[in-house]
Formats: sequence, structure tokens, C-alpha cells
Amino acid sequence: MAPSRHPHIVNVNDLEWIVTEHGRFGAERKAFTAPAGGRQLGFSLYRVPPGKSAFPAHLHHANEEAIYVLSGSGTLRLGEQRHPVGPGDYIALPAGPPAHQLLNTGVAPLEYLCVSTMIHPEVSEYPDSGKFGVMTDSAPGGDKAQRRLSGFYKTADAVDYYEGEDD
Repeated sequence: MAPSRHPHIVNVNDLEWIVTEHGRFGAERKAFTAPAGGRQLGFSLYRVPPGKSAFPAHLHHANEEAIYVLSGSGTLRLGEQRHPVGPGDYIALPAGPPAHQLLNTGVAPLEYLCVSTMIHPEVSEYPDSGKFGVMTDSAPGGDKAQRRLSGFYKTADAVDYYEGEDD
């Protein structure tokens, strides 16, 4: 009888790819955090096809991210600047501006590891679309079913502090 593995040990081959596709966005992701019982650090493997990005340009107000490129080539967008990236590049993305986005500008899949803190509540901004997101009780990358308050809103739809309150 083979010894059982500790529940905090997860092998990449035991995880299914999670596929997301929406227009110019698309990726496959293997999420390690929840299966290994992690709570404060998110860890995922991404595979992004040529011409795609896993996410819109965004920034986090509470969470820091880091990316380590395994294979392929791409362009890191930091605010208005563009930077080529490839295998062996490590990218630190502290909380706050500028917004960031990793695009696969190569001819092969772009594979990278992404690590992030899992702090909540979280507010994220999406400058290209003029919106922001709010998440409580489960950070980005965490269990969406645990979120008590979560949504995305147009920044231009802001209302006065007392809007809808009784006089």
C-alpha cells in the first residue's frame, strides 16, 4: 500500500485545467491554493495562447502579485509602458498603480506562474473599461461562494454618499 500524501501537497498532474475565453482574453489555469489548503497565498499556473491575455489591465489596492515566466514570450503592460518578457523573467506587481497586463505577443503558448497575496476586502481597478471591482470575505482567486459582497461597477456611476438614505 502506497503512503498517502499530506493534504497540503498537490501535484500539477492531479489538477484540471480551468479554461476561460472571452474575446481577446483567454487562458488555461491550474489553481493550487484551494486544493492544497492554502489561505493567504494564491498560486496558479497559466497557459495563454498567442494573441491573448488572461485578464484585462488592472490593479489591486490590497493585493500584491508576482509572475514568473516559464516559456513563451510576451509583453508586460505597466500603465502606458510596454516591456518584453520571456523565460526566466520575474515580475513584481506591488499593490496600487500602475495597472498591469501580460499579453502573449509570441507565436507559442505563454506559460507562467502567478503568486499573489489573498487579502480581503479587495478593490481592483480596470482603467481601460472605467470600472472597479469589490470583493469581501474571499480575495481574488479565492472561493467566490464565500463572498458576501462582490461586484463590478462603472466608476462613472458614482452617487452621493447620502443617495437613497432616509432624511
